Amino acid sequence: MNTALAFAACAAIAQSSPTPPAAATATPLPTYVDGKLRLPADYREWVYLSTGMDMSYSRVAMPGHHMFDNVFVNPQAYRVFKETGTWPDGTMLVLETRGARDKGSINQRGLFQDTDVMGHEVHVKDARFEGGWAFFGFDDDQPAKEIAHTVDCYACHRAHAAVDTTFVQFYPTLLAIAKAKNTFSSAYLDEQKKAN
Repeated sequence: MNTALAFAACAAIAQSSPTPPAAATATPLPTYVDGKLRLPADYREWVYLSTGMDMSYSRVAMPGHHMFDNVFVNPQAYRVFKETGTWPDGTMLVLETRGARDKGSINQRGLFQDTDVMGHEVHVKDARFEGGWAFFGFDDDQPAKEIAHTVDCYACHRAHAAVDTTFVQFYPTLLAIAKAKNTFSSAYLDEQKKAN
């Protein structure tokens, strides 16, 4: 075959090759604006981890108020967790909070999620922050500043989180991975022994 023809054929194939899917769907690492975290616009296209309902770390109940917490993680971090059992730098866990409704359409009992989002919280793994992790609370879609490390959520996550300051114990699809990779925190293992 003529060298020029072979080169032209290769060039034509290269031009018609589609963009690799990973490049087309890549989610950027945490984006900061003047030190504030931007809420990822596409987080609902990320990996869904779990939904909690009426969860509270306090013994005080909130009567008459029901709430759903949906948790999503960026796909790159999820892939690394599946391989290693821990989170890479750049991990973003988005907690989306929605109210609960019991009346609507054909529903006769039970609760379903409201369309209105009550708020967002993002837990970011970033070596630039104290302890390597930071929380950001959002009341709207505007960039949010870091929640101070003196707030109880940091100490609670350090003391009770199953893996790398995250509550993997509430994400059923990740529990088996953490167990297989032997990445449970000693604090979580101690709690499990006391509970059994």
